[in-house]
Amino acid sequence: MVYKRVAQLRTLEQFQAYCEEVGADLPAEETIETGETAPLAQPYAYKDRTFSNRFSILPMEGWDGTADGHPTDNTRRRWERFGISGAKLIWGGEAVAVRHDGRANAKQLILTEDTVDGIADLRQTLISAHADNFDTTDDLYIGLQLTHSGRFCRPNTKDLEPRVAYRHPLLDKKFNVDDDSYVFTDDEVDELIADFGKAAVLAQQCGYDFVDLKHCHGYLGHEFLSAVDRDGKYGGSFENRTRFLRNLVATVREVAPGLDIGVRLSAMDFIPFKPADDTIGTPESYEGNYPYAFGGDGTGVGYDLNEPKKFLDLMEELDIHMVCITVGSPYYVPHIQRPAMFPPSDGYQLLEDPLVGVARQIAVTAELKQHKPDMLVVGSGYSYLQDWLPNVAQAVVRQGLTDFVGLGRMVLSYPDLPADVLSGKKLQRKHICRTFSDCTTAPRNGMVSGCYPLDPFYKETAEYDKLMAIKKENKVTS
Repeated sequence: MVYKRVAQLRTLEQFQAYCEEVGADLPAEETIETGETAPLAQPYAYKDRTFSNRFSILPMEGWDGTADGHPTDNTRRRWERFGISGAKLIWGGEAVAVRHDGRANAKQLILTEDTVDGIADLRQTLISAHADNFDTTDDLYIGLQLTHSGRFCRPNTKDLEPRVAYRHPLLDKKFNVDDDSYVFTDDEVDELIADFGKAAVLAQQCGYDFVDLKHCHGYLGHEFLSAVDRDGKYGGSFENRTRFLRNLVATVREVAPGLDIGVRLSAMDFIPFKPADDTIGTPESYEGNYPYAFGGDGTGVGYDLNEPKKFLDLMEELDIHMVCITVGSPYYVPHIQRPAMFPPSDGYQLLEDPLVGVARQIAVTAELKQHKPDMLVVGSGYSYLQDWLPNVAQAVVRQGLTDFVGLGRMVLSYPDLPADVLSGKKLQRKHICRTFSDCTTAPRNGMVSGCYPLDPFYKETAEYDKLMAIKKENKVTS
């Protein structure tokens, strides 16, 4: 099947008809409302704050810090643009490693005594930009995502230096884990949890309202959730597989009392995919029930949210009332995690219309929101909706399928989209993210992440020419 680009769907009727054709069950509304009664402008009360809209900025990895983990001007520019977005809930803003060996790339930020002033300055940069554009900053709620990248650590160069929760029969081969020395021991996990605690103390000193204890996208926290074969206290049973979270929370609460906690969760996962002979994505071969997908149904290509619901139950028991829902991993199932028309250089061609992936994420989030109606829920996967993002976002919020619409890639090219939607302005089509995946292909090849096609700031850099040469070599079109 030849899939249509969203930009070709110029009316809501065309968009809805095409969604029906490809099997993407997406609600959408014709008229985008503005003013106090608009669904996307409805206040949301949480603890001592009342957020004045339903947009959230999702955490990202900019690949633009220094070798020792400090922010750069590029990092500050991104955070300034988060501030002008108009979104009131900043979910992490940045994925920040808690120690050097846990970095996903050699330019990822690290939160240490040495970098704390720079990371505090990011928060202030965002607040100042917001203050310059909006009436108040009192309703901002700003978090910092704390992470160890586990299987996908590249702390020094482009080369992987993985540490894993368990030996995986498929991912070990794919990502060069060839003996047990890569597996964290229980004692090493305990030491890492202490490092998360140290980072949480620093985040609180910086003034952040909360920390996100990352459990998504194949990184270490997420990998523990599928550690069914791991021996010891961090593997096997659901209780053991969630001990990492429970011990993280206990540590943060002890060393940083009063600091709020949220979790970004990959609520379902698939078996790893690979390019087939015709470069279209196909699942890796695995005999029998596939047990390594948290939230999976055992087939490798379907989901069952019983354990994710238990995870939310556990969060509630731990007095955590904020969750940001995503799915899968960009490293082995990008089509379900980051729906895009154009794959990154290390990806594969479409096996479904990306709108199907968006609909899947919205459906997963809606089922979990229904399970925990009083929990603050942020949804993901909206950028591929492009011109129709506001129409779907309004319908999703009105119907209670999520509380907040989370934006990632879209704010790289169009940071003020939330502000434009809330004020009733017509979308600036020249800024709308078209999911060319350059913001992924660039860092996969050692360059900073940014919107090279649509943001002149990146288009005018020397890295733009290098990126175009890599795409040509890999026959990536956009």
